[in-house]
Amino acid sequence: MNQPLTGYAPAPVTARMENHGNHMLKVAMQTGSDLFARVGSMVAYEGFVQYEPNPPAVRQIARDWMTGEGAPLMRCHGDGLLYLADYGANVVVINLNGDAISVNATNLLAFDAHLTWGVERVKGLAKFAGQGLWNTKISGQGWVALTSRGEPIVVDCGGGEDETYVDPDALVAWSPNLKVKGKRSFKAQSLIGRGSGEAYQMAFSGQGIVVVQPSEDSTDRLRIRG
Repeated sequence: MNQPLTGYAPAPVTARMENHGNHMLKVAMQTGSDLFARVGSMVAYEGFVQYEPNPPAVRQIARDWMTGEGAPLMRCHGDGLLYLADYGANVVVINLNGDAISVNATNLLAFDAHLTWGVERVKGLAKFAGQGLWNTKISGQGWVALTSRGEPIVVDCGGGEDETYVDPDALVAWSPNLKVKGKRSFKAQSLIGRGSGEAYQMAFSGQGIVVVQPSEDSTDRLRIRG
């Protein structure tokens, strides 16, 4: 009975956060190293792990989430192994080394509680998106886990003059130092932006990366306030 299932057994812990397959996150929990995770994402745990929904740190940030960019978070603490998932979405693990990443809140699965984070407005998009676009920026030294609706692609913008164009519905995350601007192309309306209702794209330029998912489901899009 157990023999056919041995290939799915948990592997030895090698890092604070790592993938177990493509669709699950494994977190090595230790006392004093708390974690923020999406509410409802816990699928299993070993050891002694406790959860605090809507902790004070989240309630303070929630005042900025009136923009609609909020993600319900819980604080996880204790000792053991914690397994997280989000309805079978692909999981992408990132180890920040003193740098930062801007994330679509619907694609944010978990991150180390000691990291600096908050909701910020993306400059340069107000004329395309009413009041502009909001994202969650995370920075510091620690681990972040994102989700992607399908296997993502990471585009290196390369620092050249050429711009990288992304449908907002497919955007997962990007380097916050990139320059961002909006672009409309009605000629391409039937080819781009199936969920957006018009061919509205985001243009990125500079030195950094953009993470793009294959899904263009409008329920996963970044919050654009008109």
